[in-house]
Amino acid sequence: MPRNEATLPEFDRNTVPEGLVTRRQLREMQLSPGSNEGPVAILRCKLCATRPQWACRHPNRGFLLRVDLAKPKRTPSLAQEWALDRAMAARSTCPVCERRYWFCLPLRTQGRCDPCARGYEPSPDTYVTTLATAVHRLAA
Repeated sequence: MPRNEATLPEFDRNTVPEGLVTRRQLREMQLSPGSNEGPVAILRCKLCATRPQWACRHPNRGFLLRVDLAKPKRTPSLAQEWALDRAMAARSTCPVCERRYWFCLPLRTQGRCDPCARGYEPSPDTYVTTLATAVHRLAA
């Protein structure tokens, strides 16, 4: 497709005007797209920079958004953070040994942590000792 028939203006990497950034650059600035209705321009890929007369149609092209329409990122409330922590605890706690790991466990396939499935004691650097686990072990 010829470049003059493209629906959005296209810019090469070093020719982007001031005030247009990609979503990744917005994230680095701690901003969200906010009132941006969609991309206002296209950041051409490296391959298309060698063909200035053609429009970039590759999937690795970037879309540029306006910085002045961006808004600061929302901070989650304490209740939202607690809910996320409980959800992650459910995914990373073994139902057999009740240890909470630093990573999500394969609960759908194995139903327990890998050490419980294989029958050996896990190393202390892979799991988190929580107060509830310590109290439960002392009571037992």
